[in-house]
Amino acid sequence: MPRPRLAPMLALLALLAGPAAAQPQRPLVWGDTFTNSLDPHAIFDVPSQFVLLNLYDGLYRYQGNELVPWLAESHTVSPDGLTWEFRLRAGIRFHDGSPLTAEDVVWSFRRLLAMRMAPSAAFTPVLKAENVTAPDARTVRFVLDSVYAPFLAAIPVVAIVNPRVIQPHIKDNDWGADWLAANEAGSGAYRFEPSTYQPRTALDMERFPEHFMGWSTERRPVDSVRWRNVMETSTRVLALLRGEIDATDSYLPTDQVERIERSQTARVARDQSMRIFLIRMNNRKPPFDNLDARLCFAHAFNYDGFNQIILKGMVTRIGGPLPNNLWGNPPDLRPIPYDMAKAKAHCDKARAAGAPLGREIELHSLANLDQTVQAAQMFQADLRRLGINVRIVPDTMPNVVTSATRPETTPDMWIHWISAYFIDPENWIGQMYDSRFHGTWKASAWYENPRVNELLTRARTTLDQTQREAMYQEASRIVIAESPDIWVYNTVNLRGLTRRVQGYSFSPVGSGGELRRMWFSN
Repeated sequence: MPRPRLAPMLALLALLAGPAAAQPQRPLVWGDTFTNSLDPHAIFDVPSQFVLLNLYDGLYRYQGNELVPWLAESHTVSPDGLTWEFRLRAGIRFHDGSPLTAEDVVWSFRRLLAMRMAPSAAFTPVLKAENVTAPDARTVRFVLDSVYAPFLAAIPVVAIVNPRVIQPHIKDNDWGADWLAANEAGSGAYRFEPSTYQPRTALDMERFPEHFMGWSTERRPVDSVRWRNVMETSTRVLALLRGEIDATDSYLPTDQVERIERSQTARVARDQSMRIFLIRMNNRKPPFDNLDARLCFAHAFNYDGFNQIILKGMVTRIGGPLPNNLWGNPPDLRPIPYDMAKAKAHCDKARAAGAPLGREIELHSLANLDQTVQAAQMFQADLRRLGINVRIVPDTMPNVVTSATRPETTPDMWIHWISAYFIDPENWIGQMYDSRFHGTWKASAWYENPRVNELLTRARTTLDQTQREAMYQEASRIVIAESPDIWVYNTVNLRGLTRRVQGYSFSPVGSGGELRRMWFSN
């Protein structure tokens, strides 16, 4: 293993010096990757979930696998599934001390729908801004254009923001987006001073004592949190083992898991997740507009070699776009096998049909996440045996997300995860393979099939779960047969933690990033 470079470690130590020393309780240092923006209505990835869970609140929230009332104390839905009303708890306040009312919820949803950025994707097809109203100070009413079965499941993705803080900073009808990218306007369990924020580098958070959910009286909660962007895995793990950070990211490669577990100062939290790992193929770019070419690539990935040997069985193979532990998978699902003879046969057919398999294929990996690099290197070697030249391009998630807005700029192939932002098949297959979501990173395969579009539309507009499950099963069979992507595994969430951190509570939504219930053993 190469030794970590000195410069990143010195930079990390410089960030930690000063603020930590001034605290009566040594801060918790969260050493994970950073989001591009702090605006919870603008970004939709795992780092943004850390912002959503700790600086903001939503009407409902996932605790473990359970969806529970949060800002709302209850909700009702009309028999036709179109009108939803949420009753807010009394006495909730934003960080500036102002009360959180139904009008603030209305403004937050209208802002989300007007901005039309990633978190809005679950709502824009069925909800107009004018149909979010406040009959009274504690009641929020949503009237949907059509039935949307995942509506309640998706409600937690929307952060409720404080319009009184944002409105003075609105410029050119931007809804305050430029300002909120580097500030906050929440009611969450933690808050921060803008002066501590260094974009993509550092953020200092302090506990909000008046948070409406209250705090433990038996154990002292974490008062201060230092979120630090530590890019290299080896640097991050070394800092954990030295006690310089308290938590790593949750994408640890196998060698680093073993390294942490041999230590006396840290441990690895292992939790069954709903995050899937896949290799995208741009179905609008030759050769991937050819089915045989896609099947050639799908048969050429050594699933067992990666999952069982490189990752040492810490993950579970998936055969389609849904996690194994979620309803909606076909009961007769058969994953595409690693079979180089079949791969060659499909390659030969693709070449005969004119697919340009002789051109250099770019495969983008996420440079700061070792598993994507390992998968790319293994895949590159097997494809070389088929006469396919693959160039690995180190990239970042924000860059690829930006490029995925158009098929012309979307990479030929790229490797990433799709996490649980809400727990419903809509979060995975629904937003990955319905062409209405083209232009979003989730739908970056640019796959299109009218029958799949029809099934996914009906599934999200049907209230009966038995009928929905049958629709998702049929849609999955079609998608799997057409192999728009390469589905590799259902992950176990692996996060390194120092032994002083207690109360770490995992949920597939947010990957265990909620800080409110954590405390220190010393």
